[in-house]
Amino acid sequence: MSDVPERPYTHVELTAESVRVLAHPLRSRLLSALRKGGPASATRLAAELQTNTGATSYHLRRLESVGLVADTGEGRGKERIWRATTASHGWRGSAFADDEDARTALGWLVRGYHQQFDEEYARWLDAADAWPAPWQDVSGMSDAWVEVTPEQARAMQDELAAVVDRYLSAGAGDPAARRLHVYRVAFPLDPSDVPGEGDDGGAPASDGGDGAGDGAPSDDGGAA
Repeated sequence: MSDVPERPYTHVELTAESVRVLAHPLRSRLLSALRKGGPASATRLAAELQTNTGATSYHLRRLESVGLVADTGEGRGKERIWRATTASHGWRGSAFADDEDARTALGWLVRGYHQQFDEEYARWLDAADAWPAPWQDVSGMSDAWVEVTPEQARAMQDELAAVVDRYLSAGAGDPAARRLHVYRVAFPLDPSDVPGEGDDGGAPASDGGDGAGDGAPSDDGGAA
C-alpha cells in the first residue's frame, strides 16, 4: 500500500486470507516464537509452546501457505527448520470492511495479542524484583490522554514509531544491553462517543501488528 511508511526492518501487510490463517491461538504464537528466537524445528517449537509436534508441523505449513513462514532448507532428513519471513506484520482494518470473516478473524487476532501482552507483562512483574534497579526503573507502563483529530493521531503514531526505530539496535554488541518489548496502544477514551457524519471523524484505519517479541516494533492499532 502506498501510504505504508518505510521501515528499517522487513514488514508485510496482511491480506484477508493471511488474517484468517493467522487468527489461531497456536499459529500466532508460532510466528511470534520464530521472530523472537530465530529459526527452529517443529519439535523445538512444540516443546517451547507445550504442544505436540504433529499439530505444530500442520500449523507451520498453514502459515507457510500464506507466506508468513518458510522452510530454511537447513533441516536434516525429514526435519524442517522454519523461519519467519518478516520481522513484523500489520493491516488496515478498513481493507476488510466488506469481508465479515476477515473482520471476525482480525477481532480474534487482536484480542489474542492482548492476552499475550497480559501474560508476558505478568511474567515480568513476577521477576522484576530480581533485576537491577536501573532496569526496574526503565520498565513499566504509562498512559496519557491526548485530544487530537484522526490526522493528528496518525502523525503522533508515526513520530513515536520513528523514535522506536532509532533504538532498534542501539545496544547491539553491548553486554549490558537486553531486548525490551515496547508496546504502543491508542484508543478512544470514551468508546460510546462515536463521531457523527458531520464530525469529519472518519479516521484512517490504524495499522495492527504482532507485538509478541518480534525484535521489531509492530503497529498495533501496532510491532509488531
